[in-house]
Amino acid sequence: MTSANSQSMKPATVAKKLGIYLPATPQEFQDSTITRAEFAELQANPPEWLAELRRNGPHPRPVVAQKLNVSISGLARGGVEDALTTAEITALLQAPPQWLVTERATQAAVRAEAQRVKEESAKKDAKKARAKAE
Repeated sequence: MTSANSQSMKPATVAKKLGIYLPATPQEFQDSTITRAEFAELQANPPEWLAELRRNGPHPRPVVAQKLNVSISGLARGGVEDALTTAEITALLQAPPQWLVTERATQAAVRAEAQRVKEESAKKDAKKARAKAE
């Protein structure tokens, strides 16, 4: 699948970049190296197996965390160690267990604090810029 002069990536790298769970991919994909051109083609024109994985999963932990609006650490604290399907994620969102409610609140607080720090930093930078201009 690769030519001598093109850069290639391992299947795990490509799966990570595509946001898919590597063990759920076809064996042919897992056993090959993918060139940058092939990767671009996968992104532009995903084959049916890739579209199906993105649609229904199983999804890797970073994607599960994003869909649940929690951190990867929050998933671990909640006991979620495996990849989840879209149906399993939907079920968790429809009837959230206590750990999910807690982790979503924690994640919201972390984001709010990050936004506050960013705004405070922007104010300080603006103040410095005004003082410099005077």
